[in-house]
Amino acid sequence: MNVTGMHYGAQMLRFVGFPTSEVLGPSASEEEIKGLIERHGEIFIKPVFRGGVGKKGKAGLVGRAKDLLTALREKERLFFVEHVHAYQRAKANGVTFEGAVPAKHEVYFSITDSTRFRAPTVTLTHVGGMDIEEVEKRHVAQVPFDSLTGLKAFVIANALIAIEAPKEIISPLVQHLPKLWELYHDYGMTTLELNPIRMRPDKGGRLTPVACDFKCGFDRDDPRWQRLQLPPSLFAVDYSEFELEINQLRTHQGQSDVYVINPTGTILAPTFGGGANSLVTELLGDDAIISSDFGGNPPYEKMKEVARICFRHWLAQANVLFIIGGKSNNTDIFETYRAMADALREHFAAHGPTPLYVVTGRGGPNLVRGFGALRDTCEALGLPYRLFGFDSDISEVIQHARAADQWMKAGGRAELAKRLAGGAHG
Repeated sequence: MNVTGMHYGAQMLRFVGFPTSEVLGPSASEEEIKGLIERHGEIFIKPVFRGGVGKKGKAGLVGRAKDLLTALREKERLFFVEHVHAYQRAKANGVTFEGAVPAKHEVYFSITDSTRFRAPTVTLTHVGGMDIEEVEKRHVAQVPFDSLTGLKAFVIANALIAIEAPKEIISPLVQHLPKLWELYHDYGMTTLELNPIRMRPDKGGRLTPVACDFKCGFDRDDPRWQRLQLPPSLFAVDYSEFELEINQLRTHQGQSDVYVINPTGTILAPTFGGGANSLVTELLGDDAIISSDFGGNPPYEKMKEVARICFRHWLAQANVLFIIGGKSNNTDIFETYRAMADALREHFAAHGPTPLYVVTGRGGPNLVRGFGALRDTCEALGLPYRLFGFDSDISEVIQHARAADQWMKAGGRAELAKRLAGGAHG
């Protein structure tokens, strides 16, 4: 659950009194747009995407205008523009009009939960307006702090002094940046980024930090974000029917994170654990149909429903059912494997047999009983299978699944289909 842009970002920042650029939404009238130009001299026109979509500026998706005619022309260009970044493809639905903020200094600021420091961490630089990865390390401060005491002014002051920030920006930032901890902490955010914050001078020359772009991510399992009263449509993305069905199960115990990698893939890999998921996704490549993490000790009923949905959508095209995970600490292997085995048996009963090679590797409580349940089902259905225990190298297990897929593609699938049609088991 991510939000980008100032349309809703400005609304959230007002909760904590952080200054923002003046923003008009997609429904702004020509009179309002003209008035915005007159007040600021120049405006920026940016497309509105649902969810977190980055690199808009580099893709040429930010318009500038100093007159109404240019602003309307840019609105027409960007209102329904399509943006592709990495594996993301998103279509805009509207634009925002944002008043320009004249400034000599630009600042980058973010708060996120750091796996390195095991604490909330501020990233701060006085070289803002560009990707943080492109800023010289000597200009970037990364400072963990205690979540119990919160983000104090001295943390900001020490960070700015350490990176030799211009003296005139230190005091205004020390006054305003600690406010962002309240927004981050009180509303269930996992990350909050302002880039750039432009240091706008007032008539007396004193600088005020003004947020000119906004990004944040929410923990969807933390209900505090609902207090912001953001529209549900803001988090709607173009999920497939399969992903929507699986994601609806998040309200139950255990995880159900899934993403379709290749809808024409041939290896269906229900995976347990984030580390296993990363390795499986990387090594299987385009052969994998989905990327998933179904860990978190799901009960029998939920795991069976997850498996049922996976099988209904993908089993007909899959050569290999690859059930894989690391060594579990608390997930009951018997319960999860019994649920998937029962779902597999019921799928064959309802839809008929399909050629399938079953490969699994796992460790954890009740492993032998779980393997037994899966073995009995595979033998009853006439499916070839291979079981790998907790002492097996997961990368070697993945390579075996890929070899099974290649064997199926090289004639094994047709051979197995004949055996299943004839009722032969082996």
